[in-house]
Amino acid sequence: MKQTMLQEKYPIFVAEIAKTETTYNTVDSLVAYYKGKIAENPKVHFIDVFDHYAHTSKIGGPIVEGMKAAVDIIFCFGFAIPTPQMLAVRPRSIGIADMGDKYVISFMEAPMQPANEAMEAWTLALRDA
Repeated sequence: MKQTMLQEKYPIFVAEIAKTETTYNTVDSLVAYYKGKIAENPKVHFIDVFDHYAHTSKIGGPIVEGMKAAVDIIFCFGFAIPTPQMLAVRPRSIGIADMGDKYVISFMEAPMQPANEAMEAWTLALRDA
C-alpha cells in the first residue's frame, strides 16, 4: 500500500491487488468483505454503496480505459464531533476499481489515525484471503 497525493492536494492511500493475490473474485465480494469489517466495529457505521461506474456511464462521462467497475463503500468512523468543521471530512469511503487483472483500492487519509489504521489493515488483509 502506498500513500500519495492525488492532484497535488488530496492525501490518499492506494493498493493495487492482482486478482491472483486474493480469493475475492468480484467487486461484489469485496464490497461484502468491507461491509463485514465495518459491521465488526461498533464505532463504525455503514451508510451505502455508490456505483460510481454506473453513474458516470449514465451521464456519458469519461471512464479510464480498462475499468470494468467502480464503487465507493461509504461509512463513518465518527467517534466524536469536536468541532462543526469535522463534518467536512466525514463520512469516509473506500473506492474499489476493477481494472480487469487487478483491483485498485483507495481511500483518502482520515484526520483520525485509528481510522487510517483500520482501513489500511482491512485492505492489506485482502492479499491474505
